[in-house]
Amino acid sequence: MKLKRHEKIIELVNKYEIETQEELAKLLNEAGFRVTQATISRDIRELRLSKVNSHDGKQKYIAMTVKDTGMSDKLSRVLKEGYVSSTEASHLVVVRTVSGMAMAVAAAIDAMELSGLAGCIAGDDTIMCALRSDADVDMLLGRINKVVNQ
Repeated sequence: MKLKRHEKIIELVNKYEIETQEELAKLLNEAGFRVTQATISRDIRELRLSKVNSHDGKQKYIAMTVKDTGMSDKLSRVLKEGYVSSTEASHLVVVRTVSGMAMAVAAAIDAMELSGLAGCIAGDDTIMCALRSDADVDMLLGRINKVVNQ
């Protein structure tokens, strides 16, 4: 049942501009899936859905997909559009983003699958990336700059 629900969620976010968990729950209920807000929240996390700005200035959920060869064009675009700046602090990199874009940019950074990246924590407009060494810090900053400046 969970797999079918997840497939339906992906179908819905690709078809509609869904802005809230309530909208998603309503569409799922109409499709025959009985869900609670807690279930929706868990599914969003498991499916790694992110919110991005839509063409009309509102936000919508999108399914973040990663190509086997690295970052997808979509993730690269999210990083470019959301990135503001980054600073190094020991084995940490603090990344500033456009307001509301931190989760999506963090997902793009996670999708880089850098072996030296221990993890990212995202707020509204700030991400803290924990790295294993100074060399990994330099590698992450280099990769971010390469994507942002393409």
